[in-house]
Amino acid sequence: MTNRLNKTVLMLLLLGTAGFMLLPWYVQEDGFWSFEWLLDGYPFDSDYAPAAFLLAQGEKLWLWPLVGFLLAPVTLLFKNKTNPIYARLLLICGIGGLAFLLGQGFAIGIQGWQINAFESLFGELGDRQFGLGYGALLLGLAFLFMITNGAAAKGAVNGDVFVVSAIGFVVAIVGIFIFYPILQMLTYAFRDDAGLYSITVFLEKFFSTKIWGLGCLDGSRGCGAAWNSLFLGVVVGASTTLLGLIFALVATRSGFRYVKVLRALTVLPIITPPFVIGLAIILLFGLSGSVTTFVADLFGLQATRWVYGMPGIMIAQMLAFTPIAFLVLIGVVEGISPSMEEAAQTLRASPWHTFRTVSLPLMRPGLANAFLLGFIESMADFGNPLVLGGNFDVLSTEIFFAIVGAQNDQGQASVLAIVLLTFTLLAFFAQRRWLGKKSYTTTTGKGDGGMHPKLPRRIKWPAYTIALIWTCMTLVIYAMIVYGGFVELWGLNNTLTFRHYIDAFGIGWNDNGILWQGSAWDSFWTTLQISAIAAPFTAMIGLVTAYLLVRQRFAGKNAFEFGTMLSFAIPGTVIGVSYILAFNVPPIELTGTGAILVLSFIFRNMPVGVRAGVASMSQLDKSLDEASLTLGANAWQTFRKIILPLMRPAILAAIVYSFVRAMTAISAVIFLVSAEYNMATSYIIGRVENNDYGLAIAYSTTLIVVMLIAVTLFQWLIIKRTGTRLAP
Repeated sequence: MTNRLNKTVLMLLLLGTAGFMLLPWYVQEDGFWSFEWLLDGYPFDSDYAPAAFLLAQGEKLWLWPLVGFLLAPVTLLFKNKTNPIYARLLLICGIGGLAFLLGQGFAIGIQGWQINAFESLFGELGDRQFGLGYGALLLGLAFLFMITNGAAAKGAVNGDVFVVSAIGFVVAIVGIFIFYPILQMLTYAFRDDAGLYSITVFLEKFFSTKIWGLGCLDGSRGCGAAWNSLFLGVVVGASTTLLGLIFALVATRSGFRYVKVLRALTVLPIITPPFVIGLAIILLFGLSGSVTTFVADLFGLQATRWVYGMPGIMIAQMLAFTPIAFLVLIGVVEGISPSMEEAAQTLRASPWHTFRTVSLPLMRPGLANAFLLGFIESMADFGNPLVLGGNFDVLSTEIFFAIVGAQNDQGQASVLAIVLLTFTLLAFFAQRRWLGKKSYTTTTGKGDGGMHPKLPRRIKWPAYTIALIWTCMTLVIYAMIVYGGFVELWGLNNTLTFRHYIDAFGIGWNDNGILWQGSAWDSFWTTLQISAIAAPFTAMIGLVTAYLLVRQRFAGKNAFEFGTMLSFAIPGTVIGVSYILAFNVPPIELTGTGAILVLSFIFRNMPVGVRAGVASMSQLDKSLDEASLTLGANAWQTFRKIILPLMRPAILAAIVYSFVRAMTAISAVIFLVSAEYNMATSYIIGRVENNDYGLAIAYSTTLIVVMLIAVTLFQWLIIKRTGTRLAP
């Protein structure tokens, strides 16, 4: 026991020393993934020097206290963790070192003192510092794990070092990359043009008529962006939930022959960039759209722009988000115990009465989750309102124009983001309150060999009709997406051509090999790289969090779960704005780098990994863990050798979903892309704004094909390794 703990302390000291003495202390101008500093003035150049070299050269003298916090635990190398001083010293050094590291980062920035009181107290600094880099990151991790080891030695969570360290790590990253950006965004909402805090400025912006105006009621002008977004979110949430339920019932309760076709069609919108359906709707119903011109010529009518505004956005969002509701509800519908429905029919209840009084109430959690997803997706949607919005203002696009428009008003963007966040959080809490603490469990460990009753006639035929209309519409939409990429100039010159694909993905050869000539290649490779990096981290963090929630008991578990699931209720638009405001200045400078894109994807999609892990781990008997622990394995060994192998399908499913979402995301990344790290969806939006629909649709079609191939490969891998399939 003593040797193991001494080795742990030694590893912490080595980790911290490596960060302090070997790696660059400040962030590198070339980005987080660049290692050019190894060949460019390292370790003596101030831009690349480790903290120890900076101090040796008489620079950044305020870093000296970190040396004491780092070296003090050396006295614990030969002490047992049962020694009272062991836990106490680790906690003091860890908390003190981490607090000082972050404190000096916030106190001293690129213009010296960030806090005027410090300048009055200590005098002018005469120096400055940039964002923290590799070295500070490693030292911060060393201090963090000193805290967790000290807490474990104090007996936290039965003294299990792995579990306490996992909890500490998840709390730290959630705090830094979810709570800290949101808090920063809140502070910007209260700043005036001079950077001073003012409640008057906040109230003036918050209650502006552009946000809360009701001019649409008397026809004097349009409604404010808040009311537009709220109305659209409620309608889309309710309609997608209803449609998703209809498709789930058709797929499971009607004897429908072509269930596989229906499920395949529901996958397509999920792997499609969210604004592409909006583009297809323009090709169909726009001023020069196929349907518009056909109807105008047939009846001698004047073509209009009716599709621009709320009708077009609503149609696009319903088509895009209904599959998400279907995927939520099909599992709920299949999970209802047939015996309860059979019992109702045995008591002479009609099929309609059984469905209304037994089946539908048991679907309540699924309906609530489906509505919440549809509402949040609609509120956060940026691409479709940008493409189809016209004069119909919504919060997501208003936030975008406040940041990137001529006004460049970060305070206004923050206020709009607060309104958007408030709506989604209220919906999140309303859902939890509506469900309450009632039990909806219908399946137990006992066998249940009953059959689900068929749909009542009054539901079956309307459901068939609606499913048929939606299926035909989806097929037409995707036919237009494919066809639109081969048309020279939609509505004016319908000659078929490969020009758009050549412009986007042209390939040539020279003496050095392949030459990627197409204009879309840079953003395509960047998107693949960023998505491939983010996906496994998303799954890993999500599954570790799920392990802590399902298998461990500790103080503050409910708050821990809420914190990890908070990003589920935060729209991507808010994530993008808050990241820009929080990580544009020291102590954490990430703006313009690939790292900020990776992090935004990880924490935007983390709840998916958590939910996948919770669902999968709940099916694993706890006796497996107990047997492993009884045989002398610790929690880390049990997690690595027992839990992870059994959760392989959940891991791969989380990776697939995270990869697809990263490839198609737009609402957050539109704020975070840069010239060096431009994502596919951002590039496509740029083409749309320039009315280059052909190239935009050609690129979108290519993305859809790539993701279909990726999902198929993962599906094959899961079947080959485990014999199971991904969720529909």
